[in-house]
Amino acid sequence: MGAAVLCATLALSATVAVSGVEALDTASIPLWLQVVLGCAIAIGVFFILGWLTGFVQVGKSRRGVAFLEAVLDSFPDAYVATDDRGRVVFSNHAYRKLLSAAGISRTIGVEGLYSGYPDISDRIYRLTLAARDGEAAFEEFRLAAGSVAAGARKDRPAWIRVAVERSPPAAGVTYTVWRVIDVTDDRARQEAAFEHLQYIINYLDHAPAGFFSADANGRIEYINATLAEWLGIDLAKTTDGSFNLRSIVADGGASLLLNVLPRRGSSSVESFDLDLTAQDGSLIPARIIHRVDFDDSGRPKPSRSLVLDMRPRRETGQPADSAEVRLSRLINSAPIGIAELDEQGVIRNANAAFAALAPTAGRRGARLVDAVNPDAQPALDSALATARTGRAPVTPVDVALKETPGRTAQLFISRIQEISGDGSILIVYAVDTTEHRALEMQFAQSQKMQAIGQLAGGIAHDFNNVLTAIIGFSDLLLARHRPTDPSFKDIMNIKQNANRAANLVRQLLAFSRRQTLRPEVLSLTDVLSDLGNLLGRLLGEKIELRMSHGRDLWLVRVDVNQFEQVVMNLAVNARDAMPEGGSLTIRTANVSVTDGSVNTPDIMPAGDYVLCEVTDTGTGMSREVLEKIYEPFFSTKEVGKGTGLGLSTVYGIVKQTGGFIFCDSELGRGTTFRIYLPRHVMRPEQPGAQAPAKPEKKEAKRTDLSGNGTILLVEDEEAVRAFASRALTQRGYKVIEAESGAAALELVEQGIDRIDLVLSDVVMPEMDGPTLLKKLRKRNVDAKVIFISGYAEDAFRKNLEEMADFAFLPKPFTLKQLAAAVKEAIEG
Repeated sequence: MGAAVLCATLALSATVAVSGVEALDTASIPLWLQVVLGCAIAIGVFFILGWLTGFVQVGKSRRGVAFLEAVLDSFPDAYVATDDRGRVVFSNHAYRKLLSAAGISRTIGVEGLYSGYPDISDRIYRLTLAARDGEAAFEEFRLAAGSVAAGARKDRPAWIRVAVERSPPAAGVTYTVWRVIDVTDDRARQEAAFEHLQYIINYLDHAPAGFFSADANGRIEYINATLAEWLGIDLAKTTDGSFNLRSIVADGGASLLLNVLPRRGSSSVESFDLDLTAQDGSLIPARIIHRVDFDDSGRPKPSRSLVLDMRPRRETGQPADSAEVRLSRLINSAPIGIAELDEQGVIRNANAAFAALAPTAGRRGARLVDAVNPDAQPALDSALATARTGRAPVTPVDVALKETPGRTAQLFISRIQEISGDGSILIVYAVDTTEHRALEMQFAQSQKMQAIGQLAGGIAHDFNNVLTAIIGFSDLLLARHRPTDPSFKDIMNIKQNANRAANLVRQLLAFSRRQTLRPEVLSLTDVLSDLGNLLGRLLGEKIELRMSHGRDLWLVRVDVNQFEQVVMNLAVNARDAMPEGGSLTIRTANVSVTDGSVNTPDIMPAGDYVLCEVTDTGTGMSREVLEKIYEPFFSTKEVGKGTGLGLSTVYGIVKQTGGFIFCDSELGRGTTFRIYLPRHVMRPEQPGAQAPAKPEKKEAKRTDLSGNGTILLVEDEEAVRAFASRALTQRGYKVIEAESGAAALELVEQGIDRIDLVLSDVVMPEMDGPTLLKKLRKRNVDAKVIFISGYAEDAFRKNLEEMADFAFLPKPFTLKQLAAAVKEAIEG
């Protein structure tokens, strides 16, 4: 009423003032005074309207503040606001009630409210610091029952949450707003829910059945205590996610649980009778009820799997599983794949072995034909159609599996009538033939290489006899012609071309593994380091040579010269495959091979090997070419640019050394040759490796190759025998010739002069060289022996282990080599 009267009075005064101004003579009033009076009147009117609407307040009548205080007083939570100096500027009814309950008569801030409690005051101090930094924060603490602290309850403990927040600056002043909340009831509800959850977990852990949950990769995310006890697993070690289905399900049964057909937005529940593997290796028969839920995109969620123990009941001794369950377990643990198909060829059920053959396409709900390569699908469709008619037997189908390239299987299909008689099902038995096929291909390849090797070795032996005569008689002619003689150059050309032919024959012997090796115990690091400069010049500037030596490389026993030839041949082939340039990498490493650890087309026994890997970035090879690279005289180079014996030689040297060589190549991506050499372990009686003396070095020191003594020359090749006889006779020896071993024995029995040296061929008709030596020893002929042969020394040395007192001279040999070998043998 007073406000209305005041407004009316102000309005009347404004009206009188306006009327008085109008009544005056405006001409006598200055213009500026008129403007001032008009502004004053307008301000007064606006002030009146603002006061009436509440926007303008006079004195202590703050309607907005009073309204806000009334609202905050109605809140159950305690609010208090302090200024920058910590003075309380506002507190609601709940906060004042809190002070009264604590026996505090004056209004103080939260800092003072809990100042007597060290644990609480530390937390309040942290909140104060947070408020000063402009951050909102809160702390919770527990008050004991009957405590005199503000907010404590008499009958039970209380939980108090104190929150603080800094208000935005207003008229240069900021305020800190504190909120004190009793959260005891919320905590009680949380504890009750937690206790209920613990009860559920405890019930699940100690249920009379096992339970586990596994993700799509088979990693077990949860396993209950019952199942962990059955398997002998420490439950504490199952929380790190290291346990997998494959470690607890026997016979590959995990593939059945993992390969469930995706179903968008739905679930799949299936039952499996499988054996579980305990930590002690024992098997536990179990029935697994396996449920998998899928999201909208078809991705599986972690499973929920119930495990029932099917072991015999202890109290009755009777089996817990039925005949059906036992049969299901037997099928699931069978070593061959077994699948049940419907009339449309869709897999209705499959055992673990079948799921392992085709992890994705072989699961339930998939079509069998989708598991094999397209080229095998028509034959499989035909076999399925034949089986549906009931005609038996159905011819087995050999297929290549689509998911795992290189893996093959043989499928046997039969038809079984349903028990109800309304239809039939198809049973497929799948036998993994991958290893069998690989062995067949390897055996066929080995037989082919062996046959080619025998042919090449026989040809090389005959050629060596011919080349020995050509080279020998060339030496005899050269001895009687001076370099100025017109015939000298022609004879030299004959010898040089014979030497070229001898190199080709030597490569054939290397391929057939019948050449003579001089092995040494060494480290490949030293060999490749010495060979590095030569390889760099051989490859040229366009090709980058990279060497990667393995650390602490094991020792191997190889012929240095032959191994260098292996690396050189591979480097030359790599260079020719990179006409535009590239890189050649030679890497060595120690490799311990276990069964199945190295995927190779050859059978490489387990053991320690030194790996030498030669990789280029060249054009690569197709699969058809890759199958023929070791065959002699096979070459992809232009005519006149290669003999086709390079890789054949490499193959033979590596094999004769006791190693293995494999090749991986892809068109446009380069080629990698991997050579595995057996590790050489030094025996205690072997303090070190002694390199054998090389005849060439001793031969270079000898200038006088003449001598004296009686030599029994046994050689079935007349040309070789004639050359050797003439050459040794010219050097001062007495030579007794025999065209066979039997003829040599007859000469000995006839009582010929004392024999100082027996020079005998190894391969002869009727009686070979080693047999001749044994019979000569029985007749007390103690002459020294030199064997000559176009084959390797190792081919016959094993037959003369007890008679190691002989030398060896490989064919073809020169006149100088023959004379040096004879003189060294006679003089000792």
